[in-house]
Amino acid sequence: MPFSPIILWTDALIYLFIGIVFFLIWHVRQNEHLLTPWRRVGHSTSGMSALTVLFFFLIAGLLDTIHFRPALDHKTSDGESVYSVEVLSVLDLLVTPLRTNMEKTYSAPLATHLYAKETIELPDGQQVRTFARLKYGGAHLQNPDTDHVNDITWRSAKGLMTGFLTWCSLTAGLIMLLSHRHQKSFTQTITVILRCKMEIPWHAILITLLILLLIIGCGTALASHYHVLGTDKVGQDILYQSLKSIRVALVIGTLTTLIMLPFALLLGIMAGYFRGWIDDVIQYIYTTLNSIPSVLLIAAAVLMMQVYIETHSELFETIASRADLRLLFLCIILGVTSWTSLCRLLRGEAMKLRELEYIQAAHAFGVSHWRIITRHILPNVMHIVLIATVMDFSGLVLAEAVLSYVGVGVDPSTMSFGTMINAARLEMAREPMVWWTLLAAFGFMFTLVLSANLFADAVQNALDPRTRTLKQSKKFFQESENKPQTPGKISQAIGSTQSSHQP
Repeated sequence: MPFSPIILWTDALIYLFIGIVFFLIWHVRQNEHLLTPWRRVGHSTSGMSALTVLFFFLIAGLLDTIHFRPALDHKTSDGESVYSVEVLSVLDLLVTPLRTNMEKTYSAPLATHLYAKETIELPDGQQVRTFARLKYGGAHLQNPDTDHVNDITWRSAKGLMTGFLTWCSLTAGLIMLLSHRHQKSFTQTITVILRCKMEIPWHAILITLLILLLIIGCGTALASHYHVLGTDKVGQDILYQSLKSIRVALVIGTLTTLIMLPFALLLGIMAGYFRGWIDDVIQYIYTTLNSIPSVLLIAAAVLMMQVYIETHSELFETIASRADLRLLFLCIILGVTSWTSLCRLLRGEAMKLRELEYIQAAHAFGVSHWRIITRHILPNVMHIVLIATVMDFSGLVLAEAVLSYVGVGVDPSTMSFGTMINAARLEMAREPMVWWTLLAAFGFMFTLVLSANLFADAVQNALDPRTRTLKQSKKFFQESENKPQTPGKISQAIGSTQSSHQP
């Protein structure tokens, strides 16, 4: 075989998480009462635009999750293939020029020469100190001083046209699909989308998709002959580092959430439902955990794990497996230390729900505690769980950046936004200043976190009953100001609005 598949620990957990997500999607689609709130998420313009951006981040992260070891040219005496100790991913295979085209040292974005001067020996034997030509960036140019700007302009225009044509193809396919589904003509569907009369804001999705495809098309056209975001101290492409950092951010956000959910759900609902000494013990546990500074607790756990890895290096075949284990332990440590806030919310909600009439009726009929928790309490707190987990995703991404910046995050050999920012700390202090590493890490991380926050707001507005009740009440009072009504009708309408959100 030309390669040997490798499944790291985090890869297996990501595959498990994807399976759980697909199962939940199938379960929601089978139940109309669960599907209705998620349809309201699809009505949010900002939420669907953010989801479109997140979709591209997810594609990059999933491509970087499929790992393998490439086969070497020579074979053993038995004819068996010998595989490299280097672990690559499908993303590495797709962006091979970015990974392999390494320069000598720093180079600015879209540059053709090094960023710092060095001594060069001329053909006549003289030595001169100047900016040397890059080995790969702009190497196709015969005269960079005159052809540089024109070449970048031409390639950018070519990339923009490719992105626009790709967008036109995807838009035409989408319109044909919508026309077939809604039994309308092609022109009528375009008119409905342009007038924003569809439930799903396809106009916002298509505009966001156009911007992303234009950026990707332009970047792809330039990346084949230039370093679009420059290179670092050892000459590695910054765009490649940024793409590789996406997987670490997604792993930290998803796996940490997957680890902390059992603690928060089990302990929070138990504390609010049973109360008494069970509530006291659980409160004592998370209060004690909160009293310890989280950074110190995480640093101590990471350092102990790091000592274990260094003293048992024979357990790891490759550097990637060792770095992956450290990433997994970082997710576990963050999950164990970050469940307390969600546990508090679930405890308060469970205390409120257990006093409602239908819970009291279940007690009177002799229904078991386990059935009450699983059939009545748990479904009524899931909106809090979903909102909290989606909103905590961005906080966990930032937490990894901070921990890696102080040296207790991911392995130094692992590319992440935190390690990029940590490397940029010293580069910002040199002369001339190297600014593009920090800008690239900040730009990618800002886009990811902003998209996650906007999507979280859409989920909160759709799933939180209190937010929906408040919006409907405001809408009713605004309409009542424009149209006078009798006090009896106003009180009756308010009562119907409040009763429609009772469990």
